[in-house]
Amino acid sequence: MSKSHEDYLEAIVVLGGTTESAIRSVDVATKMGVSKASVNKAVNALKEKGLVDQPYYGDITLTDAGYEYGRSVLDRHHLLFTFLTKVLGIPEETADEEACMMEHAISDESFKKWTAYIKSLNLE
Repeated sequence: MSKSHEDYLEAIVVLGGTTESAIRSVDVATKMGVSKASVNKAVNALKEKGLVDQPYYGDITLTDAGYEYGRSVLDRHHLLFTFLTKVLGIPEETADEEACMMEHAISDESFKKWTAYIKSLNLE
């Protein structure tokens, strides 16, 4: 999965998109700072992967797999942001940008260990 597609799934989750709650393409475009055409292109790719549903020019709804994947990316972002700001003292704006880059690269195993470490510090 590309970083870009993960970012779209994460944005849809942040905007409140679930398997039962649809969101509009224009809201995704605004959140991500991209054109509506870019959103439509990404949504079509995510539809092909079975991660979103969207009737012709309708609202976007995540599938179960899409919600799980998007939630996973968002959880990684939150954990990394927490570590960067609360443990390392990195300013929030910088930490947010860097957490976004790191969330796509960290392995599942490393993420599990990092989560356990953060929980042991009672930072969440």
